[in-house]
Amino acid sequence: MKLYIYDHCPFCVKPRMIFGLKHIPVTDIVLLNDDVQTPTRMIGRKMVPILEQDGHFMGESMDIVTHVDAMDGKPLLTGPTRPEVTAWMKEMHEPYLNLTLPRTAATPLPEFATTAARLYFIRNKEEMVGPFYQRLAESPALIARINAAFPRLAGLIRSPDAVNGQLSTDDIHLFPFLRNLTLVAGLVWPEPVRAYATRMAQATGIGLLDAMAA
Repeated sequence: MKLYIYDHCPFCVKPRMIFGLKHIPVTDIVLLNDDVQTPTRMIGRKMVPILEQDGHFMGESMDIVTHVDAMDGKPLLTGPTRPEVTAWMKEMHEPYLNLTLPRTAATPLPEFATTAARLYFIRNKEEMVGPFYQRLAESPALIARINAAFPRLAGLIRSPDAVNGQLSTDDIHLFPFLRNLTLVAGLVWPEPVRAYATRMAQATGIGLLDAMAA
């Protein structure tokens, strides 16, 4: 199996997680961010992740997660979900995007290996959140919002091994969110949140991004 991804992409992290958690071999192939032709040939539009299996292609991150989790007849994501976890991410979505997208654009990740690929990302994401220089100027206020909300998330984490105590789709959504936040210098991580992010990175084999934090 092959999984076509961008390293920074939180939607791509989701299927990467289930492969890692279940120790199922897969080859990750990082596309350049401005490669429109490859994903369009596979699924009819520019979107990742894409799973290639036996000559067939599957898009949509959670469809891939569900498919891979069920492949061996022993699903792993059987734990309960809690609306409080989803609500926390929804509440933090705006500061999350405004903090992480400008920083992502400056990383040395392989999807930005060419200037054209990096400029493609910048152009498209600035259409979403506005000029990056403005969002970077707002960083202190945005970081303060995340820091103020972190203790509430810490109170929701029941175990470093699973946010609800047993692996569930909440973990598939929460870890990619937190992984991208490790790009942001100045965040004050409560111990339960940092322990959860670290443990999930170890369990899935998907490293955090602290070394590139700015």
